[in-house]
Amino acid sequence: MQPGTEFAMPRPIWKGTISFGMVNIPVKLFTATESKDISFRQLHEPDNARIQYQRWCPVEERKVETDEIVKGYEYTKDRYVIVTDEDFENLPVAGKRTIELAAFVDAEDIDPIYYEKTYYLEPEEIGAKPYALLVKALEEKGKTAIGKIAIRSRERLCALRLLNGQLAMETLLYADEVRPQGAIAEVEVSEAEMKIATSLVELLEEDFDISRYKDDYREALMELIEAKLEGQEFVAPEEPEEAAPVVDLMAALRASVEAARARKESKSGEPEEEEDKAPPRRRKTAARAS
Repeated sequence: MQPGTEFAMPRPIWKGTISFGMVNIPVKLFTATESKDISFRQLHEPDNARIQYQRWCPVEERKVETDEIVKGYEYTKDRYVIVTDEDFENLPVAGKRTIELAAFVDAEDIDPIYYEKTYYLEPEEIGAKPYALLVKALEEKGKTAIGKIAIRSRERLCALRLLNGQLAMETLLYADEVRPQGAIAEVEVSEAEMKIATSLVELLEEDFDISRYKDDYREALMELIEAKLEGQEFVAPEEPEEAAPVVDLMAALRASVEAARARKESKSGEPEEEEDKAPPRRRKTAARAS
């Protein structure tokens, strides 16, 4: 969301308090993101009737009602442990209506791989002042708060951070939910290769502006749907040619730099200075093993 953007906030999905030492801050939780994927219904081709799915018991060969269904954990093939709603209620989870802040950390210490989903936290009217106090404290110290929250009967680790002067909450994955990286081998690259590669990076450097990027696939899909609605034939755009496999790395890098420089010059109208060639000393870096 860009600063200053106005929109109608949906209903909160959760209401509770942030526990900040002895201070309790009543807050509301809203989902911050939404999927823009185009969805489709499954239809029966001869009559375009919408397909319906039923809960079916293959043993009794009949439709099953919702109140007949229980949850089972499959501990071995076709063998289950039944867990009831009462069992779930008795589990020792975080307070169902409290985000208890347990630590304050540097944001850069949280690798982005752990971020799961973003929410907005807004104060209830009575919690406006302590909410503002927490915001100011996080801003002053440059920290992110870590806590736990129970959403939809599941306890989640979460991080509270500043976003445009307000609190955003990120649910986090636990350490054992992130798969370890595979082994990689060291490959040598020359100083000349590094110099031209960094030149390419510098030519492509710019401030990040999310509004510059769009979902080309979604737009093309909507064009197809609209053309069909209007009875027109959809003409697919020409596919770009596939890039040939890289044989000469230096030649590919130089061509990339020249193309990037030409694009930059066409925007600025000023030619870029040529880079001096570096002597081919060797440097080690990591590349994925085949």
